[in-house]
Amino acid sequence: MPHAGRTLPAPALADGVPRPRGEAAAGRRIAIVSASVGAGHDGAAAELARRLTADGFTVDRHDLLDLLPAGLGHAVQEGYHRMLVRAPWAYQRIYAGTERAGGGGPAARALLRTAEDRVLRALAPGTGAVVSTYPGASRVLGDLRRSGRLAAPVLTYLTDFSVHPLWVADGVDVHLAAHAVPAAQARAAGARDVRVRGPVTDPRFRPCDAAERDRARARFGLPPRSPLALLVAGSWGVGPVRKVAREVRDCGAAVPVVVCGRNEALAERLRADGIEHVYGWVDDMPGLMHAADVLVQNAGGLTSLEAFASGLPVAGYRCIPGHGLTNAAALDEAGAAVWIRDPGDLKTVLRDLIEGPLGPRLRETGLALFAGTPDEGPAAEIGRVHRAGLPQPGRQPSPQPGRQPSPQPGRLPGRWPAARRPPAPRLAATVAVACAAWACAVGTGIATTYDGLGLAHAIGHGLDLDDVAPHHGHRPEGHHS
Repeated sequence: MPHAGRTLPAPALADGVPRPRGEAAAGRRIAIVSASVGAGHDGAAAELARRLTADGFTVDRHDLLDLLPAGLGHAVQEGYHRMLVRAPWAYQRIYAGTERAGGGGPAARALLRTAEDRVLRALAPGTGAVVSTYPGASRVLGDLRRSGRLAAPVLTYLTDFSVHPLWVADGVDVHLAAHAVPAAQARAAGARDVRVRGPVTDPRFRPCDAAERDRARARFGLPPRSPLALLVAGSWGVGPVRKVAREVRDCGAAVPVVVCGRNEALAERLRADGIEHVYGWVDDMPGLMHAADVLVQNAGGLTSLEAFASGLPVAGYRCIPGHGLTNAAALDEAGAAVWIRDPGDLKTVLRDLIEGPLGPRLRETGLALFAGTPDEGPAAEIGRVHRAGLPQPGRQPSPQPGRQPSPQPGRLPGRWPAARRPPAPRLAATVAVACAAWACAVGTGIATTYDGLGLAHAIGHGLDLDDVAPHHGHRPEGHHS
């Protein structure tokens, strides 16, 4: 998998002859900006990059957190992680508050503004389109596009089924959605050009036959004949995972198989609870999905899409606050997954998914989400936007895609316009406040429900330490949960 900011090699043509690197670089360059917050945003970026590279484009990938000044990206990542683990109720308040407000507040905007020049400098000459798979990146790119500093068209690939207003940024030319439900939510939030092109997942996620299922169970040491419920909780292993595993086991509908991601402490607690099949970080998630009969998830992100591609029915249960709840509702509305709201329904729904008519119906709906041919998918749509180009929504287009315009009176290259640039002390104070708010809030960082001190007080007095994980460093790409 490519690393952030690293150019992917040009692929071979269909006849096996390598494509000259100069041919790919000449007018066929696309940048993808993601963020290492969880694994879903990076996973979507990796698969889009793989497909675009196969189509002959040169792809540059960048992590927005690496482009924030003064190492603030790590603070954002760690603050978001700690809130999900230790104060999920506070995360729900912030998520709902910013949803009602239509996006982030002034602190978030100030912090994102500090990344604009760095993002612009990171884009290579000749970049013909820029794709965001993360709300904060969409905000930065949209502002650059709207102000005329970025001439290349900007697309946002919506990784979730529910669309928080932070996803929709003025200046973004095209929003790509996986289904009509998120497309309608994006339009309601103000997106003008929304195109439904289906989700993207690694091609290893595909349906399997009975023989392949038996081999997968043997490879993982799983019971050959028992119904298996695969429980996932994201790459960080957040949420009431232990409670869910015990409930699935005790209801008798299926044997729980739990993937904890990087949360080794959670895995140890599950084993102490008597849960027999517990895994940490799993590289062969396609094989584990082939072994299972149903997926039980709590966030509705990339893993749900991978399950759809594998022909595995999906249930949302005891979902994490914020995007976990809204994704569960959107997937249920789309008919792609079932949302189990009442614990008393757990056994009945799981049996219906494994043995009854609900499972085949959800499998059919999930598989139908994906484009029938590569030309109908989101990567092909990105290529078409790249080739067609789009009119500049801002004031003055820059002479080269991905580059700044010539200096204007009162403005230095790579600096704030004179009318907008605050004095250095005030800028430093603004960034400090923004960092405190953003690192303690949602991945894009917002503080409309609490101010910085109120949020810190709330977190300090409402910790939920049931599944607290040790420190997680920067995660390598791969499969998780």
